[in-house]
Amino acid sequence: MKSIHIGRLFGLQIGILPLAFAGALILWIGFTAIARFGFDIPFSQAILMGFIATLLHWTFELIHGLGHSYAAKRTGYPMIGITFGTLAIFALTHYPKDEPDLPPSIHIRRALGGPIINGLLSIIFYLLLPLWRGNWFWLGMFALLENIFVYTLQIFLPLGFNDGGTILKNLRKMYSQKDVA
Repeated sequence: MKSIHIGRLFGLQIGILPLAFAGALILWIGFTAIARFGFDIPFSQAILMGFIATLLHWTFELIHGLGHSYAAKRTGYPMIGITFGTLAIFALTHYPKDEPDLPPSIHIRRALGGPIINGLLSIIFYLLLPLWRGNWFWLGMFALLENIFVYTLQIFLPLGFNDGGTILKNLRKMYSQKDVA
């Protein structure tokens, strides 16, 4: 599926797959339903909170990608772009196609950039959580939990397509290279 190029941000090409729009709608409906039926928030406020939660999700996805970009730039092998809408609700980072074969340690450092920035964001949300009042507390709790579980701790759940999968694959390469040497 071809992405829609929407511009550049911090030197990165930003694209959106059409599936991202369906993903955003699904997230909005899901978050609205959770607010309405899970926390008994009035419907009009639940719609607004669901919309804000959806915007926060995409913002955290961007921040996660920018964390990868920062780490990649520090390794000397920078990213070239981010495409939103992978699996409808996630983003994919892009590296140059002509990139040389890199050592596993470089891949691991680049993979850790996103989870580290979201881990720091989790700490900030945790510290700010007491400031959220009324039903908006649940939106702050969502921001905290999504940053912890979706973006930070996922490194311990290697699924093949996530940062945990990249780290595990490259740790295996590192140890198999040590066994050979």
